[in-house]
Amino acid sequence: QVQLVESGGGLVQAGGSLRLSCAASGRTFSGYTMGWFRQAPNNEREFVAAIRWSAGSTYYADSVKGRFTISRDNAKNTVYLQMNSLKSEDTGVYYCAASDTMLTFLTIRISARYGYWGQGTQVTVSS
Repeated sequence: QVQLVESGGGLVQAGGSLRLSCAASGRTFSGYTMGWFRQAPNNEREFVAAIRWSAGSTYYADSVKGRFTISRDNAKNTVYLQMNSLKSEDTGVYYCAASDTMLTFLTIRISARYGYWGQGTQVTVSS
């Protein structure tokens, strides 16, 4: 059974940095796509970034491109989201997700294409 456990959230001032971690277990993830999504109060869950585990190809939402970096550590079965130059609009609950289906450049951004989710970690950026 796939388990995803996020950590690393917290309160940070605007302009600061945080690194989120997603520890994955229960499967061999070499054929998976791993994603980060976020949800602010009264907003829909939105795509932040994704990485194809085997190839290492990365994808980003325009709003975070150049500020956030997604990566994975094969030995630790962990996916990271390094977030720099944080803004108040980055505030929300951040979720790690995994998909074992083939995702295209477009569908990799769709939350419904991910079958496995973590419990989420809160990120609050104060201005």
